[in-house]
Amino acid sequence: MGNGGYLGDASGELLELGWYELIGGELVLKPPKNRAHMVAGLLGKWLLGVYGALFVPQCPSIDGHPEDNPTNDPAPDVAVLRRSIRELSSIPGPEDLLFVAEVSSTTLSFDLTVKAGLYARAGIAEYWVVDVEGRRVIVHRQPEGGLYRDVAAYGAGERMATLGAPEQTILVEELF
Repeated sequence: MGNGGYLGDASGELLELGWYELIGGELVLKPPKNRAHMVAGLLGKWLLGVYGALFVPQCPSIDGHPEDNPTNDPAPDVAVLRRSIRELSSIPGPEDLLFVAEVSSTTLSFDLTVKAGLYARAGIAEYWVVDVEGRRVIVHRQPEGGLYRDVAAYGAGERMATLGAPEQTILVEELF
């Protein structure tokens, strides 16, 4: 959908046209295209080089934990699949996902709390939040009991890698 128009929902409330996610039973408007989307593109290009095009879908919509599915339909900015897109028969679920990331400029708090909880409950092994304003990446690993047990922030001058390809590193500043 494009930006700038409006659409009525079931209650008659007007919704701004754009890209929405269903989170906690509410439609949440994703921010309009801005610098964060360029950063998402840089992260996506690096992941394409590491994993290949068949494992890094464009604009992924994913299924979460079965109990969250009726009221949540998250769409991370970037995802990496455990198996090829060609092998999927439906929207990727937790068992299909190796990695998800959100690129945050105006949604940092939401991404670090609500989204982290959704992805941890789903058991997604690795979740990155790319903090555009802080020029850092917050890496979440080891999901357990709806939380990530290992959370670390990486900044300028630091190298990082995904769990699935630890030998393929990137300098944090290369994402900005």
